[in-house]
Amino acid sequence: MSGHSRWAGIKHKKAIIDSKRGRVFTRIGREIAIAAREGGGNPENNARLRKAVDDAREANMPQENVKRAIQKGTGEIPGAMIEEIRYEGYAAGGVALLVEVTTDNKNRTGSEIRGIFSEHGGNMAEVGSVSWMFSLKGYLTVEKNKVREESLLELVLDAGAEDMRSSDEDLYEIITEPADFEKVKKSLESHSIPILHHEITQISKNLVPVTGATAEKVLSLIQALEEQEDVKTVCSNFDIPKEILLKQGS
Repeated sequence: MSGHSRWAGIKHKKAIIDSKRGRVFTRIGREIAIAAREGGGNPENNARLRKAVDDAREANMPQENVKRAIQKGTGEIPGAMIEEIRYEGYAAGGVALLVEVTTDNKNRTGSEIRGIFSEHGGNMAEVGSVSWMFSLKGYLTVEKNKVREESLLELVLDAGAEDMRSSDEDLYEIITEPADFEKVKKSLESHSIPILHHEITQISKNLVPVTGATAEKVLSLIQALEEQEDVKTVCSNFDIPKEILLKQGS
């Protein structure tokens, strides 16, 4: 999990910078619309929408944008039909990738994603050839200097967490089933324990170690995918040394 926590933190910081250019606003707006379409426009009764609205608030997305995205999702105002699509593939070194996109033009997006894979030494794969290596989980991190390990472990397990691990990044990593994610998050918040990062994401069952030039190629592909405007998330099973991640993410 160390690779996941490092890259999640880097992406989190990068997202705040990108939001100034509006890229993150577009992605969050699409996620809000899809969540509202599937589960209704009230965040209190829609966990996915509640998470998307929280992301919008963290990125300083204007409230009017949030409201408009919800209305597009519920059909109160017209908007293009947004589809969710998953692409699977491999990067250098046999590293597996799951790429989640939201798009109003799947043909254009598919062509662009395929081109990015090819340009950066990766290749697309058939549906199902990669996804079996991952499990959908709730994932939260807490800084070690914010709480005692024993207290945190007891708290999150009582709230329904599946596991808690101590990473080498001065973080505790908390893993939940998706259905228990909100309950664990609320338990942490009610005890005034600050959450550094939280998401429901695909987590790899086994990691693939890569170093040197291969690691740099892997990260180059991932960053290129994340910069494509329709890409929502990129999940991977890499295990890359900290110094390479920090260099590539700077």
